[in-house]
Amino acid sequence: MRLDKFLCEMNIGSRSQVKVFIRQGTVTVNDTPTTNPDQQIDEFSDRVAFRGKALQYRRFVYYMMNKPEGVVSASRDNTARTVVSLLGKDAREDIFPVGRLDKDVTGLLLLTNDGDLAHRLLSPKKHVDKTYRAVLEHVLLPEDIRRLENGLDIGEENLTLPARVTVLEERIILLTLHEGKFHQVKRMLQAVDNQVLQLRRTAFGGLTLDPNLAPGEYRELSGEELEALRKSGGRKQKAQEETENET
Repeated sequence: MRLDKFLCEMNIGSRSQVKVFIRQGTVTVNDTPTTNPDQQIDEFSDRVAFRGKALQYRRFVYYMMNKPEGVVSASRDNTARTVVSLLGKDAREDIFPVGRLDKDVTGLLLLTNDGDLAHRLLSPKKHVDKTYRAVLEHVLLPEDIRRLENGLDIGEENLTLPARVTVLEERIILLTLHEGKFHQVKRMLQAVDNQVLQLRRTAFGGLTLDPNLAPGEYRELSGEELEALRKSGGRKQKAQEETENET
């Protein structure tokens, strides 16, 4: 890997900024100062330091975020704050949200730079579970629950896959889906003559939202959480990658 690319991925700065840092002599490779941004390094075995601080490379990173309302599930947006911007110093250029939550939807969101895992988690063939806590306009009738759990017409070619409904309070439910159609929760409730007033995702692919995360906060996944996520995606990564990313 080029030295300047390595430093960008370690969030030292933009490509132009890290070139300046390197030429200023603030970067060492294997304890030797370098001024060449194009220098090739082994990101796993070479010792790279910036201003005396050692940098440990990780190919993949995985964050759980409690997405707040009003933030866009995207890496970049010209008009609104994005979930990636909330990562602050951890916002590597290659990080993206896995799937999306609408701007008014809150709760569990996974952010990573692992494209293979993201693809498997979002694949329609995998039927990865997603659980939402929904505050409704009206109480669900037994017939409404039956229709939601058996699959219903939301205006597409096929019925929705059978879902699971857990009634928490009169107008508050947990709805677990095994697919991810556009605005699916809202459309399913509209199909039974109801409306979603508030929606929060509480679980996704073996992950459960950490109750200690306030809206807008995030943390890295634990090794156990990452393993559960990989299993829900259908297969494990290579043993080497597992070792590199477990926390």
